[in-house]
Amino acid sequence: MNLEARKISLAQEFLRIDNEKIISALENFLHKNKSDFFEENLEPMSVEQFNKEIDQALEDEKNNRTISSKDLKAQIQKWG
Repeated sequence: MNLEARKISLAQEFLRIDNEKIISALENFLHKNKSDFFEENLEPMSVEQFNKEIDQALEDEKNNRTISSKDLKAQIQKWG
């Protein structure tokens, strides 16, 4: 069974679950494992890349290619 078929099968099995405790346990398991996977694969940024991103941010600000946190929050509210 390929990955896509396994995901569909898992989703179907999940939809048949009718127990709050099992769903909570699965949610916790997924969040923990996603977090662990992210941390295991996180690599430090080079000084050159760090400086490049700072320069880009300063250039974006200078050319008004930024958005305030207030406006961003308003846009996010429209997504839901």
